[in-house]
Amino acid sequence: MRIEHFALNVAEPVAMAAWYVENLGFRIVRHVDNATQTHFLADESGLSVVEIYNNPPDQVPDYASLDPLIVHIALVSENPDADRARLEAAGATYASEVRLPDGSQLTMLRDPWGLALQLCKRGTPLL
Repeated sequence: MRIEHFALNVAEPVAMAAWYVENLGFRIVRHVDNATQTHFLADESGLSVVEIYNNPPDQVPDYASLDPLIVHIALVSENPDADRARLEAAGATYASEVRLPDGSQLTMLRDPWGLALQLCKRGTPLL
């Protein structure tokens, strides 16, 4: 088995999808134009998909109040410092950074809605 997608209930899926397309290089592979405004966003590899939607009967988590280690989207970055600067200029905020002895750099940001994004430059890639 493999993961098809990972889903998040968010407050503003339309604006969030546009920001992810413009700033993270994601593309919309499916959009359901109804009350939930569901967007399936593929990363630039086309192998990973994140679903964002707004389902008011269910609670939208207060992502900004959650520790980034509870939930985050991890993104491969060849240059986390440059990507951090670029994303901060687009409205993201810095949260933390860890540099590991193996050469890994893990930079945690928050998107404009508070969801944590981790920029990962691994000393040894996971896959």
